[in-house]
Order: sequence, then C-alpha cells, then structure tokens
Amino acid sequence: MKTLHINKNKKINGSQINYYFICKTKLWLFSHNIQMEQESDTVSLGKQLHENTYKREKDYLIDNLINVDFIKKRKNIEIHEVKKTPTMEKSHEYQLLYYMYYLKNEKDIDNIIGYIDYPKIRKKVKFELNKEKEEKIEEIIKNVHNIINSEIPEPKKLRICRKCAYFELCWV
Repeated sequence: MKTLHINKNKKINGSQINYYFICKTKLWLFSHNIQMEQESDTVSLGKQLHENTYKREKDYLIDNLINVDFIKKRKNIEIHEVKKTPTMEKSHEYQLLYYMYYLKNEKDIDNIIGYIDYPKIRKKVKFELNKEKEEKIEEIIKNVHNIINSEIPEPKKLRICRKCAYFELCWV
C-alpha cells in the first residue's frame, strides 16, 4: 500500500486527538478523508444528548479545527465538551486539553478552564492547562503527524470495535 504524505505543518483537529487514544487505525482512516461518523448511531445519540440537554448553548467552530460544544464567559473563559459516558475519559480529557492548548497558542487566549460534562450521570470534570500538559499535547501532536504520514496501522481488536463506525473497514 502506498503511503500518503500529509503536510506536517497542517494543523490537526480535536477528533484526531481523540482518536489517537481510541484507535490508531481509526485516526489514520479519518485523517485520510475516510469519514464514517455521519452514519454512526453512537455519534447521532451523542449529538441528540447535547442538543436536548443544552438547548440554549451553541457550538463554536474555530478555524475548522476546534469544535467546542459550548463556551461560557465568566471570570475565566469556560469551554465545555459534552460526552455521553466517561468510558473514554482519557481521550475526552486530551481532546479538551488540545482545544485549550490551541486557543492559548493560536488565539492568544490565556484564561481558559475546561469542563467535560456527562449529563446522563450528572458529572462535570474540570481541567486546567499547565506546562506539563502542554508538553504532553505537543508530544501527542507529533505522534499524530507520524501516524498520519505512515502506512495505515494494523487494526487491534478492542472491546469498542463493535460500536465503531469503521468496524467493517477493519474486521469484515
């Protein structure tokens, strides 16, 4: 299979950070414009949950890369990501931290606090960006670029595969 090369200076988006923690094959497929989420029941349910729970809040799409579920301006700027369950908590955390990192470094916004809202279980988790997490985000960005610019990673059978929009590409 031919390796496709993507410009290393091309910015990545929040979904790619999320997929980095979930599945490297999914990350590669998504990054090469093989996008299956629009047909996913799981994604549809997540959008419905957000729309029904936070009717007054609107999404913010920033630079076609960052899609924040909602923002509140208080003492600090609060960015919120709405998730169905904390099953993939680490991927959720780093997606949110990436949004915070991007806003700080690309938009010069420094007073940001992030929250992941799990409305079904009435849980809200607070995150702050510090130097250590910024360095981790920078490492993840490099790793994402390395994965995107290499051959497609071999799929690994995971518990979550059955619900994945890419299941048939990997396992059928």
